[in-house]
Amino acid sequence: MKKATLLIVFFISIFFTSCEEVVNVDLDTAPPKLVIEAAINWQKGTTGKEQTIKLTTTTGYFENTIPAVSSAIVYIENSHNEKFNFIEVKKTGRYVCINFKPVIDEQYRLTVISRGNRYNATETLKSVAPITRIEQNNEGGITGTDIELRAFYNDPGDADNYYLYKYLYSNKVTSTFYVDEDKFFQGNEFFSKSDDQDLKIGNTIEITHFGISKQYYNYMTILVSIAGSNVGGPFQTPPATVKGNIINVTNKDNYPLGYFSLCETDTKKYKIE
Repeated sequence: MKKATLLIVFFISIFFTSCEEVVNVDLDTAPPKLVIEAAINWQKGTTGKEQTIKLTTTTGYFENTIPAVSSAIVYIENSHNEKFNFIEVKKTGRYVCINFKPVIDEQYRLTVISRGNRYNATETLKSVAPITRIEQNNEGGITGTDIELRAFYNDPGDADNYYLYKYLYSNKVTSTFYVDEDKFFQGNEFFSKSDDQDLKIGNTIEITHFGISKQYYNYMTILVSIAGSNVGGPFQTPPATVKGNIINVTNKDNYPLGYFSLCETDTKKYKIE
């Protein structure tokens, strides 16, 4: 019996040793690309003076840190040639402006100069209709048993409008994003809707509506279709190469990732009751 037991232990040890064999996977590598997170968001009821632009680079799949890009020159100009400088915070790759002037329908031009390359983008600041009310439905979803939220607003009827919706749930790590256009509800009341099937009493939800341009709507439609609605953020590095509106004027083939957007936003918080 002792010999049999020893043999069993011996073969089990061989089995687990073989299972622990390290397998090396060769992944294709590419030169790092600059990632420009230039989302200028103006929350209703605030001055919008303080804005941040973040510069990083892409990195290896198994890396745990995202390299910050320091010592860049970053600024935005409006149509009146007013210049708003973004100054880096202690080699963090975060560039901050404290005197930005947000104006609805104003056109702005972004310039980033980094490592011998000059990057430019042009975009217009778009308004957003305010959230008028939030309704809770305890009989939502396919089964009729899910808790569902709707955030209503009145779409202006005098223009084509495009929206980005963000839902931040207290029971989730990532945010949910999706886009919409007013093609079928122009000039009428409409809503964004939660998509979390696990909402419980006591959960809190932060809902943000962004007014966006048609070009940004097209960009986000592609990004969400590739990554799904739980993309962590529209200004994070996408899982696949999606070109934004920022151009490398020094070397067009070495284009950056990211998007230069300017949005008026409206945010409401709601607690499930």
